[in-house]
Amino acid sequence: MNAREIRLVRRPHGEPVPDDFDLATVELPAPGEGQLLVRTLVMSVDPYMRPRMDDVPSYVPPYQLGRPLDGAAVGVVEDSRADGFSPGDLVLHGLGWRTHAVLPAAAVRRLDLPAGVPETAALGPLGMVGMTAWVGLLDVASMREGETVFVSGAAGAVGSLVGQFARLRGAGRVVGSAGGPEKARHLTEDLGFDAGLDYRERPVLDSLAEAAPGGVDVYFDNVGGDHLEAAIAVANDFARFALCGSVSAYNSPRDLGSAPPGPRNLFSVVGKRLRLQGFIVGDHAERRADFEREVGGWLADGRIVFRETVREGVEAAPAALIGLLRGENTGKMLVRLSQR
Repeated sequence: MNAREIRLVRRPHGEPVPDDFDLATVELPAPGEGQLLVRTLVMSVDPYMRPRMDDVPSYVPPYQLGRPLDGAAVGVVEDSRADGFSPGDLVLHGLGWRTHAVLPAAAVRRLDLPAGVPETAALGPLGMVGMTAWVGLLDVASMREGETVFVSGAAGAVGSLVGQFARLRGAGRVVGSAGGPEKARHLTEDLGFDAGLDYRERPVLDSLAEAAPGGVDVYFDNVGGDHLEAAIAVANDFARFALCGSVSAYNSPRDLGSAPPGPRNLFSVVGKRLRLQGFIVGDHAERRADFEREVGGWLADGRIVFRETVREGVEAAPAALIGLLRGENTGKMLVRLSQR
């Protein structure tokens, strides 16, 4: 069995470029005892993949030069040497960026999606993306009914769900930022946000102050930079911030001597008694059953909208990541590798 895979061959300086990647063909062995041969159907492309391209310590190991990248993917079992799995089974695995993979059965999770829910939902609202939004909003930021919620990067995979979860859980007002007028309209017209801010049109602080005149109680941060600064400026006393990502800085140098400075108003964190907490969704595995129960019900009832931006073919994966970092996606960025 030959497989094609995308390898990292050079660490980016700033924004990744196509020459940082290579498409290779490899011969896979037959699965051994307890292993599966899985053909990838669709793979996830996520902002956290950019920091992994740098050789710096983090909560997840960096990608290695000359080796394939990895990430969440949905696949179908082609051959099984493991009890409990048969050809045709739909599974979730962590070896995206390749057309096929041989891996232990313990490294995959069988998918049992609600009727009518597409397989890609396992990489979106019912996957890591959805659980990140749910845990960050409800556990980390402790959102309560009637509160005002601000979400940055709100047209992206995580942010679009945060706003919808907030609305379904009774937020008093939901405000989101996005890049461009079409995305801003998408927030209000399709996702049910009360206000959509186009941060490219005017400074986010000015727009946020108008959209949330009563201040912000919860901020879900996917962007960092000027968005975090604006959220601090308009936050109410005792507001809670769930810091999920900082995509505005992912292509910037990582050392403090060269990186852009952080928010200039951190002094307000003390006076307003704000709580800023970074989090990693993997630390909240015990909440998966509760998450799947609630969000699965919303999804089955048609109360959640999830948009996808899909590229075709494993060779399109590098351009998909580059495009994601440029904000070319609406909703979840995916790469379709094969059909079921």
